[in-house]
Amino acid sequence: MEYDQKVINRMKRIEGQVKGIIKMMEENKDCKDVITQLSASRSAIDRAIGVIVSANLIECIQNLDELEDRTEEDVVQEAVNLLVKSR
Repeated sequence: MEYDQKVINRMKRIEGQVKGIIKMMEENKDCKDVITQLSASRSAIDRAIGVIVSANLIECIQNLDELEDRTEEDVVQEAVNLLVKSR
């Protein structure tokens, strides 16, 4: 699967968030503030997972004829399993 620039940029923003959290920890910032930022990062990662899984699902459905012995149902089930696994 090819990842478009939007997804890569999303991950770079998450990277920036994590670096900011590390800096907060090094500066001994309040626990509540650190947890708030960690929660925001986790939400951003969850959204990124959703974007990537849905793009992959679309790609697989569009190229279903190239997938050996796999049905639409198989491809959708695999996408659902990826989402469940990510939680």
